[in-house]
Amino acid sequence: MNIRCAMIRPLCAGLALGLAVLGVAMQAASAADPNAFNRLMAPKSSRNPPPMEDGIHDPDSPGTVSLQAPRLAFDVLPKTNSGNYVDWVKSLDDKKVAPRYDRVDPDVQPVLMDLNIVREVKGSMPNVVYPHKQHTEWLDCSNCHPAIFIPQKGANQISMAAILLGEKCGVCHGKVAFPVAECRRCHSQPKTPGAAKQAATAQ
Repeated sequence: MNIRCAMIRPLCAGLALGLAVLGVAMQAASAADPNAFNRLMAPKSSRNPPPMEDGIHDPDSPGTVSLQAPRLAFDVLPKTNSGNYVDWVKSLDDKKVAPRYDRVDPDVQPVLMDLNIVREVKGSMPNVVYPHKQHTEWLDCSNCHPAIFIPQKGANQISMAAILLGEKCGVCHGKVAFPVAECRRCHSQPKTPGAAKQAATAQ
């Protein structure tokens, strides 16, 4: 028994040291680049490639070469610290971009919904605030409802695990919207001091 303990202890100590070093490395990487946390985001070196290399456009089409490269197009837009480094909400507010809401009719305007949904979360993290306005400025209601989110209170079970797996909010965030490494952009409502205690007492 003593021999086994003598053999196992160094292995455990080595494993613990290895995990600690890995944790420090991951924290350093995340601090340097918020996208490093989210495996759903492409590495910086391959982000926003030119149309000839993006795997979406036909590289053999003569029209593809005439398209503007995203990095060049994004250069004049307001910046942020993650995703493709463009603050798309500010770009829209500043009228730097003008999304087209109908493929045929350029005069069609979006149906805006100025409604915030607050989801209370457990623990010390601030509550999540979902702003419909910023989403409906870009998307039609049918983009999310009912396939991703059932439009009914209490009908949607949302977790960070699901989001990281590309479900719920993760359908867009971490792919075409800012990554979940930016916690406070969603967890933005501070909790009222004593609210959790009051809720527990009420139960």
